[in-house]
Amino acid sequence: MSEMQTIQWFPGHMTKTKRQIQASLKLVDAVAEIIDARIPVSSRNPDLNHLIQNKPRVILMNKCDMANQTATKMWIDYYAKQGITAIAVDCKSGRNLNKFPAVVDAVMKKKIDRLKAKGMKNPTMRIMIVGIPNVGKSSFINKIAKQNRAKVEDRPGVTRGNQWFTISKNLEMLDTPGVLWPKFDDKVVGEHLAFTGAVKDQVIDIELLAVRLLDFLKKLKPAEFIERFKLTDLDLENTDSYDLLQLIGKKRGMLISGGEIDTERAAIMLLDEFRAAKLGRVTVEMPNGALK
Repeated sequence: MSEMQTIQWFPGHMTKTKRQIQASLKLVDAVAEIIDARIPVSSRNPDLNHLIQNKPRVILMNKCDMANQTATKMWIDYYAKQGITAIAVDCKSGRNLNKFPAVVDAVMKKKIDRLKAKGMKNPTMRIMIVGIPNVGKSSFINKIAKQNRAKVEDRPGVTRGNQWFTISKNLEMLDTPGVLWPKFDDKVVGEHLAFTGAVKDQVIDIELLAVRLLDFLKKLKPAEFIERFKLTDLDLENTDSYDLLQLIGKKRGMLISGGEIDTERAAIMLLDEFRAAKLGRVTVEMPNGALK
């Protein structure tokens, strides 16, 4: 099978979004960046560092219920060493979102104290929410604002315009559309985004993507993955990943005429189950750069 193609995905509205973020930065006190806890490197837009510059930042590691807990803690420690506060959250269930206002207060303490010293009793902090498409920004706002005003849809690139949300009398949030960078120079980054569904499946070879995911799962060997497909007796590391995809398809009865295995259907099923955390709580990227 050919190598994973370089993914190019930069709709015109994303250039506009970058301009919106730059224009809106002067309106906010800090930035909250939402990333996917399973792929903390690939789900961060490197352009944001340049866009945000010196604004205080909070990182929300979303979908923590799908990620490996030990790995998430390692990432939080990693960010802390860089002077960035990160918290593990799950925006769908609302897990740990109650910690967000206190974290903002802690990060903005110096500014809040300075404003209070000038006579402002309860200064309002304004936070910009940023992140790549499909990472959970709308779900986050829906939960934390306790209202369903932000549109949520499990498809990349749904949110379009900037919206303000009042969270409490002292906290306001500015939502921005998701931003991806112009191209993924690192093919691995493109693959990892595709694993989690942050990139539309239509722009990639779904069978090749499933094979690349199996390359990773064979090394990690999550117990749920092995149990789900009854692979206990298989020498995973010495099994070709395409052969493994065929075996999984066979085990699920995905046959077409002539007894051939429907590998495309098997690939779609495998990716769907990975994205639903049915193959275990898997973190694809670790702070030391190793894919463990």
